[in-house]
Amino acid sequence: MNDHTSKQFDVEMEAIRSGVLSMGGLVERQFKRAIQALEDDEDGELIDAVGADEQQINQLQVDIDQQCAQIIARRQPTAVDLRMILTISKVVNDLERAGDEIKKIAYKANETLGSDTLRRVRYYDVVRAARQAEHMLQLSLDALARLDPDAAVEIVDLDDAIDAAFSAILRQLISYMMEDPRTITPALEIVFIAKSIERVGDHAKNIAEAVVQVVRGKDVRHASAEQIRAELAGP
Repeated sequence: MNDHTSKQFDVEMEAIRSGVLSMGGLVERQFKRAIQALEDDEDGELIDAVGADEQQINQLQVDIDQQCAQIIARRQPTAVDLRMILTISKVVNDLERAGDEIKKIAYKANETLGSDTLRRVRYYDVVRAARQAEHMLQLSLDALARLDPDAAVEIVDLDDAIDAAFSAILRQLISYMMEDPRTITPALEIVFIAKSIERVGDHAKNIAEAVVQVVRGKDVRHASAEQIRAELAGP
């Protein structure tokens, strides 16, 4: 590339990067609202706001994907630049899917009302797991903004904790349903909420792994925290 083309390429890449971080900020805001909806039975406006956030997230996904396709067609990037663009496309997909799960959390929160037996599970265990996933998402987006692959290890550890929390919630709910069949319907809705929280954690983990791939050129998908740590310690 000549100097002019190189500078224009840098501008286009920065625009894509800024778009991804803006999209991530929207998903974070959406998740905060969904958690508030879990904590507050009466605020229907929160659920509407979560739905509106999802529409913006979907549009950003379309816009960024188009930008990535255009920059590949026009600039024909190679090596690190191409890896960055392909990684951004993966991250955008994970953010959009996380937004879908967050919308489910908010919408299903309204369907778990009226069961005093399940209040502790919903207002304590599920909300606590949601806050863990929210923290995990924040860390993954920070790692993306800083291009910090070392953060991936902590994020994978947090994902294991969220998986364990989901299993614990599931065991509790099964015991309630066995003891009192009247709790089956709201308990199942809480199961769906907890599963969506776990999936948000999975998408945050995917983003962290993508950061490792773009910075180090190493594919650490499906790797444990120990394996990622070993990869990062290598040359």
